[in-house]
Amino acid sequence: MTAKITMTTPLVEMNGDEMTRILWQWIKETLIQPYVDLNTEYYDLSLEKRDASNDQITTEAALATKKYGVAVKCATITPNAQRMKEYSLKEMWKSPNATIRSILDGTIFRTPIIVDSVKPFVSTWKKPITIARHAYGDIYKDVEYRVEAPGKAELVFTGENGEVRQTIFEFKGPGLLMSMHNLDRSIQSFARSCFNFALDRKQDLWFSAKDTISKTYDGTFKEIFQQLYEQDYKEKFEAAGIQYFYTLIDDAIARVIRSEGGFIWACKNYDGDVMSDMVATAFGSLAMMTSVLVSPDGYYEFEAAHGTVTRHYYQYQKGTETSTNPMATIFAWTGALKKRGELDGIPELARFADALEQAAIQTIEDGVMTKDLADLSLLSQKKVLNSQAFLSEIRQRLDKILS
Repeated sequence: MTAKITMTTPLVEMNGDEMTRILWQWIKETLIQPYVDLNTEYYDLSLEKRDASNDQITTEAALATKKYGVAVKCATITPNAQRMKEYSLKEMWKSPNATIRSILDGTIFRTPIIVDSVKPFVSTWKKPITIARHAYGDIYKDVEYRVEAPGKAELVFTGENGEVRQTIFEFKGPGLLMSMHNLDRSIQSFARSCFNFALDRKQDLWFSAKDTISKTYDGTFKEIFQQLYEQDYKEKFEAAGIQYFYTLIDDAIARVIRSEGGFIWACKNYDGDVMSDMVATAFGSLAMMTSVLVSPDGYYEFEAAHGTVTRHYYQYQKGTETSTNPMATIFAWTGALKKRGELDGIPELARFADALEQAAIQTIEDGVMTKDLADLSLLSQKKVLNSQAFLSEIRQRLDKILS
């Protein structure tokens, strides 16, 4: 390459926390900025900046994604009581991911990064399994109450035509209550995003819930998926040679374990949260899992599926080298650059992103890797490096591919 690739439209860049924030800067300096005249609109979503802005910066970043269409996000902390004390926060701020998902009305698609030398723990799996996670409602927007004494709990809805009451439970002593909600509009967006993603990937789409038990809540999900499929997608799926089907989530799990992979598995919010971690771990590592939030309105936010790698960050603060796996964060950047190149008609930007992914995978296949992968790799000769040295090895191979 003789000149840096020029970008015409900014990426929305959302920086994050702890060790992934350190990796973020190293990846930019080593693997992107030497080749791309990087054009971003920058938002610092570190916990300190979110606290200082009363979390308004998270909303601003999501609205910028609506403006420009494509974002790339570093992992961020969702604070608990311990984190609130550690960072001297004003309050226990909500998950930034949940805020962004709600504003973009998006669905999360998580897919493992496959390398030949790391075999899935499930021996039948030969192809990646993508988890499509509904990104609104359920337990992530629940209301909870601790019952301390006997009494009757009721579900009350006050509408334009009056009040509806249903008895939930009559408590004889202490217990717990939790309420959840969802929206038809959000479920429709979820379904459309899944159907469109399946058509783009030309892969079968499964959807699973538990409508035999949750006849109204989960039953509505099932009905909306089926209605939209029959109405707008059946002919397109048949023409593409792919299929959509619904099954109970317990049956889906059994089918997934017996399958060879190569499909998209759509899950409700909590189910998708759990199953994406299960699939990532079974394929090898959470650090080898891509994640993209896709809105039916055409907005994309790319990120790593894992967290901020707190334990390694504490080691880094003490001056200790860490062998933190940067693959998922690299693929967040490549996914965003590819989509930006696709939308803006810059094929060389998309080709660069493909080359970077190829170089990263080739580095691991050559036996050069971070410690987490060395513990999983079947290669007999392995070279374990710290994070910066691993990135340098990727760059050497990238230069050869681009030369």
